Amino acid sequence: MGAMQPDDLDARLIQLLTDEPQLPVLECARRLGVARGTVTSRLARLHAKGVVSAIVPQVDPAGFGYDLVAFCFVDIIQNVGHGPVTEAILAAIPEVTDLYTVTGDHDLHLRVVARNGQDLQDVLDRISQLAGVARTSSSLALRTHIQGRTLPLLHAVADSTP
Repeated sequence: MGAMQPDDLDARLIQLLTDEPQLPVLECARRLGVARGTVTSRLARLHAKGVVSAIVPQVDPAGFGYDLVAFCFVDIIQNVGHGPVTEAILAAIPEVTDLYTVTGDHDLHLRVVARNGQDLQDVLDRISQLAGVARTSSSLALRTHIQGRTLPLLHAVADSTP
């Protein structure tokens, strides 16, 4: 699957569906001033090329009481490998919202949410007790300025399309 160059219409369509994920295709077409078939084919292409993976509501854990955000750095036992550890984390710890294999001083970087400090300690303890985890360290996020910021990049790419 090769990369695609989104254009202005692609960017405006994605922006529209990001702002209002339940918007019907016909209403998208009306607002964008294009035919319904154009919206349908654009969405199909954006999905096929991996530019858009899903159109879903954005869930904010703070909305249901999980407003403490922390980053957990995990060192794994090397002969266990990343796969089994990441599978164990995802199966056992629903408070993990993002998980990356990283280079540098640690093996995994997790974004976790919790209701309060005591809840966070419980989450971190559960992570550290998983098979294959050698050690963890963490830091608290004091304020979230932005997360999942992709639309400015999309618009910049679309604006550079000849």
